[in-house]
Amino acid sequence: MAAAAGVAGETSERGLRLLDVDAGDTLFVDGGAGGVGAVAVQMALARGAKVIASVSEANHDYLRELGATPVLYGQGLADRVRVAAGGSVDAVLDVAGKTAIEELISLVSEPSQVVTIANYTAGQAGARVTGGGADSRPMEALALTADLLARNKLVIKVQTFPFDRAGEAYRIIESGHVRGKLVLVP
Repeated sequence: MAAAAGVAGETSERGLRLLDVDAGDTLFVDGGAGGVGAVAVQMALARGAKVIASVSEANHDYLRELGATPVLYGQGLADRVRVAAGGSVDAVLDVAGKTAIEELISLVSEPSQVVTIANYTAGQAGARVTGGGADSRPMEALALTADLLARNKLVIKVQTFPFDRAGEAYRIIESGHVRGKLVLVP
């Protein structure tokens, strides 16, 4: 289960660092209830940012509990984000890869203020794509994640499944409605 915290923490820290999210910024997280999205939301809030995140209707209360403003994903998303933000946002972190990159770019002043971990063609539109590698600072990210966990500024919901229920876990992931991280255990 510690791996769930490490991977989500490193990915979230990397995205927020690349976007230079800081106190007073408004961040939009596309896919805010999943394993990486929920961690990114909490890490951004710990930095003092205002966070708006897309989720299904079923996850609105969960995002509010974390401290973010939820918006329903799908048709008209950019308009709902602008209303929640009172205008444009400073940065977009796409962890879902389901919203058209042009729509996400329309929320910020520069395409480079959109970072995605899930849309590998987004670079063609000027957004930044990160998958780790040279962008990663794993030791820094793990230290930050551990610190936030220790100070109760970060909570990671983990659902465990025995190996014989791996198919069920996979179907949940495929549905796109994961809340937190799913972990297979012996």
